[in-house]
Amino acid sequence: MIRVLLVDDQRLLRSGFRALLDLEDDIEVVGEAGDGLEGVALARQHLPDIALIDIQMPVVDGIEATRRIAADPALAGVHVVILTNYGFDEYVFEALRAGAAGFLVKDIVPEDFLHAVRVAARGDALLAPSITRKLIDRYVNQPLHTGSGSGTGLEELTNREHEAVALVAQGLSNEQIADRMVISPLTAKTHVNRAMAKLHARDRAQLVILAYESGLVTPRGH
Repeated sequence: MIRVLLVDDQRLLRSGFRALLDLEDDIEVVGEAGDGLEGVALARQHLPDIALIDIQMPVVDGIEATRRIAADPALAGVHVVILTNYGFDEYVFEALRAGAAGFLVKDIVPEDFLHAVRVAARGDALLAPSITRKLIDRYVNQPLHTGSGSGTGLEELTNREHEAVALVAQGLSNEQIADRMVISPLTAKTHVNRAMAKLHARDRAQLVILAYESGLVTPRGH
């Protein structure tokens, strides 16, 4: 059973999402919150698999709520998925940096919404390659986001794990990584997951950011 927490200050929107999720046999809504502070408290209380969190809310906004969830070891199993009206914008970018696993636009069609919830619950490909590329494009245009690579844990990676991380940072899916490295998709996923564990990255989005911050990957033209 996939346990979902809804955090949005628009009650009507929460009701719509809940009605959709309640129709599914494998999904359970464990709580609702109208602001980020209450959302974090309910996340600690219910330990959901997925926390669907709006960005702009009163008391504590979605970015800070995401940051608090990501920083709490007891909530390591909670995947935060950001809800936004605007697609990939600066708020979403900052939420991903804060620890969100991905994002959804609020006008998403029901079938895609349910699919995204199930994908997020599995922890697989929380950012589609096209979204990862948008993250990269936005990230490399911010000059303050650079690093030397020291103290990041990259020295613990094997050569194959280094290669897999670099390919993730280029926006490739596990299947594409497997083709590039001439290995099976399962082995590619294993390399990525081991690298995430060693680097303490919650998800692929964090892995991409770490790859650029550490200097493992240098943007083309830079």
